[in-house]
Amino acid sequence: MRREHRSPAEIEAQIQAQIHAARDQIEATRARVNKRTGRDLAAATGIAIVLGVVLLASLLWVKALFMAFATVLVGFALYELASALRFAGRDVPRIPLVLLGSAILPITWFAGAAGMWWSTLGAIVAVALARVLELADRRTRTGARSVMADIAGGALCIAYVAVLGGFAVLLTVQPGGEWWTLAMIIMTTVIDTGALAAGVLLGRHKLAPRISPGKTWEGLAGGALLATVTGIGLSVWMLQQPWWFGFILAVLLVAAATVGDLAESIIKRDLGIKDIGSFLPGHGGFLDRLDSILPSAVVMMALFQVVHA
Repeated sequence: MRREHRSPAEIEAQIQAQIHAARDQIEATRARVNKRTGRDLAAATGIAIVLGVVLLASLLWVKALFMAFATVLVGFALYELASALRFAGRDVPRIPLVLLGSAILPITWFAGAAGMWWSTLGAIVAVALARVLELADRRTRTGARSVMADIAGGALCIAYVAVLGGFAVLLTVQPGGEWWTLAMIIMTTVIDTGALAAGVLLGRHKLAPRISPGKTWEGLAGGALLATVTGIGLSVWMLQQPWWFGFILAVLLVAAATVGDLAESIIKRDLGIKDIGSFLPGHGGFLDRLDSILPSAVVMMALFQVVHA
């Protein structure tokens, strides 16, 4: 058989064509996955790995670093939520809110639960006073009802982000608490990953279509199944608890993570925005990364208290 002879230029052109075709196919596949998941999956995975490495280093090396790490995350999340509220028309004082709200975490670390509650009260009062003082500028005078709504918005930011984040710090500072915090974060990650995978592959029935159209019952079941297996392993090997404790862990954290995810979706729907923030590519912002962790920290702290009572 006579072999066709091609010039180097023709061979190079064919190789380039194949490369472009493969690249287009990869991009098309990535676009379909991103559309189905509602996020840039590659960017989300990369960001998650970086955050995971920093988290592990802070928890397993020097616990105080976790407090600093959590404070930074909460500060960004507070800024994002306050900015979203301002975009929706609420005049929330961002600088006092971020500074005072973030301060709740180190105060909790050093002063415990009492410090958390007193600093929370002080932060809410101070942010409210900051909004009232703004009334000296006529441009910010929007009526008593609107000012009260602004103050309520600031209180919401502090209660939702800073206080719930404070529970993660309060848990970590306990003797052996870093392992419970790590287990909680692993569980919420597994729940999110299982729900995403099951939802993409099997999702047919919407969980809460008016709140979060992307959530499905199949995704919830997938997250719960993976959480149960992971919870049993973490209970036995990390938390030094009976194997059946993994079922309790899975049920409570699946419920908390789902409620946290839906709660953020409700906030975004009410504000008329798609993402709270854009600091983290593929995640929509820091609050999108923390929405499941924040309520789960409260649940995990309660479980820790019950077990060590």
